[in-house]
Amino acid sequence: MRAVPVNDPALPAGWAAQPKWDGYRTLAGRWADGRVAVRSRNGSDLARAFPEIEEAVRRLPDDTAIDCELIVWEAGRLAFERLQQRMHHRGAAAARAAVEFPAHLVAFDLLRVHGRDLTGRSFSERHGALEALFLEEGLSAPWSLCPTTTDPERAAA
Repeated sequence: MRAVPVNDPALPAGWAAQPKWDGYRTLAGRWADGRVAVRSRNGSDLARAFPEIEEAVRRLPDDTAIDCELIVWEAGRLAFERLQQRMHHRGAAAARAAVEFPAHLVAFDLLRVHGRDLTGRSFSERHGALEALFLEEGLSAPWSLCPTTTDPERAAA
């Protein structure tokens, strides 16, 4: 799903709210044979520019896919310009950039896990499975779980 502007910020019953991140929407996945993919929304391969992210995706269980946002922090804020600069690095330059301005993945949604397609399940079920995956696999930086709420007051805040 893509973030869309709304005229009324009230959270409808049965909906969940997540913050909008200033990064690249990314599909991260690992196949059963160990291959990994880190792809932008338009299908661009991001793995070579972000070797630390490619390595983080290797930590996923076989045949798993996560919808996430690729971001870079600098001085306590999101730094989209650093993310854009990193897009053009490869090889040794990409490795240096990964140390200087490391990227992170903020996970929104679990699409597939251990070969099970979850896209037909409700968002609350998929998000519960995503939380369980983080616990079971001990996913930590550069992985993070996107804050999610179904509380209208918290969403409005």
